[in-house]
Amino acid sequence: MTGQRTAIALLVLAVFAAGCSVARRADQLPVTPRSVPLPTAVAPPQAEGLDGSAGEPAAHACAAVAKRSTPGARWTAKKFPWNDGGLPALDLCTLMVGSWPVQIGVSALPAQPDSLARLADAAGFDDPAVDLGATADTLGPEARSGDHGVVFRVNERVVRITTQGALAPADLLALAEAVRAIVPEVLRNARRSDAACQVSNSKAEQFIGALVQLRRDYRVNGALTCIWGTYDATVSIVESFHPDSIPEARQTPPPRSAPIGLPGYYLPERGELVFRQGRRVVRVSGITDPARAVPMDTLIDLVEPLMPLFIR
Repeated sequence: MTGQRTAIALLVLAVFAAGCSVARRADQLPVTPRSVPLPTAVAPPQAEGLDGSAGEPAAHACAAVAKRSTPGARWTAKKFPWNDGGLPALDLCTLMVGSWPVQIGVSALPAQPDSLARLADAAGFDDPAVDLGATADTLGPEARSGDHGVVFRVNERVVRITTQGALAPADLLALAEAVRAIVPEVLRNARRSDAACQVSNSKAEQFIGALVQLRRDYRVNGALTCIWGTYDATVSIVESFHPDSIPEARQTPPPRSAPIGLPGYYLPERGELVFRQGRRVVRVSGITDPARAVPMDTLIDLVEPLMPLFIR
């Protein structure tokens, strides 16, 4: 009898020990971090109302084209250019064709082999540009067009023209040919910096992984834009130039909250952080090619040195 009790006791102890062992192994399993999707954006969303009506003066394609337009073309340029902070980063301007606004962008750095395709795919320009008319072959064999624009190369640069109203193919082609002719004369120095942006320079270069080749810093009605770039990465910090809303806050479900600003959101699929600080909205973006995940902490680290400037 004593032997049976001993055997039962040993069996219970063995089962208990095995259970404890399993429990310990479960406790020791590594915690899987929340996955961060690869961003698919080619450029961050532009600040609300940004159209060249305000900013800092610099040479741009719209002014050059407007000066050469024929009386019947009705082309007039808005005064100020800006940069989209994309990849490739485009120096943008607005040309009014009659009452229709047309945005013209010229890459701030020499184009890479996939630059034209990135821009065309993002804009939905799927057709060969030769469909625009008999002389469209002057835009080159890679040129692509769509209902609202065209993308083509000029020497080492890539050019994108987008319209908010559908121009007739002949009018779009005439504009593209005019832009093609003036691109060499409007290319700007790759480095234009504002001392206020320097506090985030080391963090931007750390994200990019190299000394930056492009700087585009400027102010729009006092609001600061800082852009750092190379051929395969762009970082941008953009302060809105008037109080505006955060459209992402109206999404259902809402984006992931970020521990910065009131409110603040992290959008990993765009490699972007957006938040309100004081009266204004700030957007922080990191874009790479090939795409890589951009953790929220990385974006916060980029903007943190500039935070005192956004508290007004």
